[in-house]
Amino acid sequence: MRKILIKFSFIIFDIIFLILIFYLSKLIRLYFVQYGLVFNDISLNDFLFVIIIIEILFYHEKIYNYRFDFWQEFFKIEKAIFLSFFITLTILALTKMNIQYSRLFIIIYFINLIILLPLYKYTTKYIFFKFSFYKEPILIIGKKDMVKKIRKEMLSNWYFGYYIDKKMFDNIIIVSKGLDIKSIDRIIDKNYKRCKNIFIVPFLSSINFAHSDVLEYSNIRLNSVHFKNQLFIKKNIIIKKISDKLITLSIFPFFIILHFIISILIKIDSNGSIFYKQNRLGKYGKTFKIYKYRTMYEDGDKILKEYLKNNKEEIDYYNKYHKYKNDPRVTKIGKLLRKTSLDELPQIINILKSEMSLVGPRPYMLKELEYIGDFKDIILKVSPGITGLWQVSGRNDLSFNERIELEKWYVKNWSLLLDITIIFKTLKVVLLQKGSK
Repeated sequence: MRKILIKFSFIIFDIIFLILIFYLSKLIRLYFVQYGLVFNDISLNDFLFVIIIIEILFYHEKIYNYRFDFWQEFFKIEKAIFLSFFITLTILALTKMNIQYSRLFIIIYFINLIILLPLYKYTTKYIFFKFSFYKEPILIIGKKDMVKKIRKEMLSNWYFGYYIDKKMFDNIIIVSKGLDIKSIDRIIDKNYKRCKNIFIVPFLSSINFAHSDVLEYSNIRLNSVHFKNQLFIKKNIIIKKISDKLITLSIFPFFIILHFIISILIKIDSNGSIFYKQNRLGKYGKTFKIYKYRTMYEDGDKILKEYLKNNKEEIDYYNKYHKYKNDPRVTKIGKLLRKTSLDELPQIINILKSEMSLVGPRPYMLKELEYIGDFKDIILKVSPGITGLWQVSGRNDLSFNERIELEKWYVKNWSLLLDITIIFKTLKVVLLQKGSK
């Protein structure tokens, strides 16, 4: 009964919000009217079919059935909104109702939804999950280290709305890594009657099963999980290239303004060129020159040599992370550029030259090829990126091998939505100056 009330309250609040957006769109419409644009007036009763379409698609995306991570729910919401938009226009066209409805008003309404609905969801869940009534009890079962990892995520990520309860629980998460098949079967059998929901975390962590398909072999009562190497599919390569170019061209005017300011600051701070160019490994291992703003003194190698004589621990740090903890070669403005990641902004030029992508594996130095080892056939199969999964997953706190694992995961599990998520997370990292050096 409690679950039904929770689901019902979320649906009611969503409907109320969709109605509020309708009236907000009407106010925006009045703003455009003063500039001579003509709108056909529309009542809420006439517009209710649009709200019903949106709610049906929300339900289809199972937004009310599961507790998703914010980013997964974000993309499900956006998908539902886009589909609702096209369905609405199709219905209006087929029924000849488009004469009575203002298409511009409908566009305004859906633009408002795209921007405001995720913010509304984030806010309402933050408020709702402050109350124990809306929280759901879960039990996590598995090997100690894996249970600790999942438990930390479930408790620190409030967007799930879970709390741990070993006695009264409706949901059970079985972490299969380290458990044999018989143990998993026993856990399922033991909790099958008392649990409404059983979630199994696959032991294979290198694959994102959210983008896979489950096939059923009914005669032998078995299943198979189908997945593809997404970035090796031609269609996805084209989509990624087009999105790279469109986003890059849209931010290019801002790049020109920033470039002018940064160039002056670099010249004032120290002698030398504005740009720093270096050979890096690109797609298929081809060498290309990467562009960065110069962040080091011109005689940096001499400065570093003297520094390492008195700071031997920096050599060990470099061997592990492939960078120095306190690099003496970096200029004052260089420290600021690195801290804000603005030193990598000129790589927009590399994107326009089709040598790099907005999101991708790190552009590795030539001497790092031997450290990539057997994984080079996967990582170097795609273009390197200005930002990537490792930059938003710990950055300087990760060892070189941990970065390699993240790069592999990204290439195997690429999606346009993953790229968008990484871009948003990169902005957060840059603004909070977290994990950058």
